[in-house]
Amino acid sequence: MKKPLSTIGGRLGRIGVLLIPAFWMSLFFVLPFFILVKISISEVRVGVPPYTEIFEWVGGLAFHIKGSLANYSFLISDTLYLDAYLNSIKIAALSTLICLLIGYPMALGISRTVGRTRNFLLVLVILPFWTSFLIRVYAWIGLLKNEGLINAVLQWAGIIDQPLELLHTPFAVYLGITYSYLPFMVLPLYATLERMDHALLEAAADLGARPARAFLSITLPQSFPGIVAGSMLVFIPAIGEFVIPDLLGGPSTLMIGKVLWNEFFLNRDWPLASAVAVVMLVLLIAPLVWWQRHQQIMEEKQG
Repeated sequence: MKKPLSTIGGRLGRIGVLLIPAFWMSLFFVLPFFILVKISISEVRVGVPPYTEIFEWVGGLAFHIKGSLANYSFLISDTLYLDAYLNSIKIAALSTLICLLIGYPMALGISRTVGRTRNFLLVLVILPFWTSFLIRVYAWIGLLKNEGLINAVLQWAGIIDQPLELLHTPFAVYLGITYSYLPFMVLPLYATLERMDHALLEAAADLGARPARAFLSITLPQSFPGIVAGSMLVFIPAIGEFVIPDLLGGPSTLMIGKVLWNEFFLNRDWPLASAVAVVMLVLLIAPLVWWQRHQQIMEEKQG
C-alpha cells in the first residue's frame, strides 16, 4: 500500500527543517572544532601557517599522521594554564551569581507591571545593546580611573580624601562583566516569570502563606528554567571574556581569554593556543551535555 503524498511531504518537510540547524552547527561549530583539534596536535614553526601539517602523503591514498599530544602535556605541566582556567571559572561563576542576585528582582518587578510601564522597562534592559560593546567598556574606564567621575563625586561629597584605586582591579572586572551581561540574565528570567500562573500565589495567600513562603514554594521553583538559562547565557561567554579583563582588569588579571590572545597573536604559538581552546570547549560542553541529559531523564520520569 502506497503512502499518501501528504505523509511523504510532511516527512520531507521535517527532515528539511532539521537539516538547516544541523548544517549550521556542522559548518560553524563542528568543522571549526576539528580544525582546532588538528592544529592542536601539530607543532609550531616559523612560516605561514605557523604550524606543521599533521598529514603527510606517502603516495596514492596512503598518508602518515605526524601529530602528537605534546601541547596537551605542556598544559598539564605548566601551572599558568591551570591557574588561568580556575581563575576564569571563579570570575565567571561569581559574576553569574551577582547577575542573578541583581537580575532576579528586576525580572520579577518587570513581570508584575502591566501595559506601557512593562514595555518601557524592557526597553531600558535592552537599550545597552544599541551601543557598541567596546564603547560601553571604554566608558567604564572614564568612570573608574583616578580622575574619573566616581572618584570626583566621592571627593566632592567629602566621603574620601584620596582617589580610590578602582580601575585595573578585580572589582572593575566583576563590575564590567556584571554590567555587560546583566540583560542576558534578566530577559530569560522575565520570560519565565511572565508566564507563571499568578492564581497560585493568590491561592497560597488565601491559605495563609506569607509572601516569603509563597515565593520560596511557588515562584522560585517555577522560575528555575529561567535561572538555568540566564546563568548559562552569562557564565559561558564570561569564562572566555577577553576585552573586559584586558581593559578594566589590567595585566595582572589572569583569564583564559587573555592567555589565548597572547598565545595566538604575541607568541604565535597556534598549536598550543588551539590546545588551550579545545580544553576550554570541552570544559564548557561537558556540563551542558550532562545537564541536557539530566533534563531528559527528569522529563521521562514525569511523563
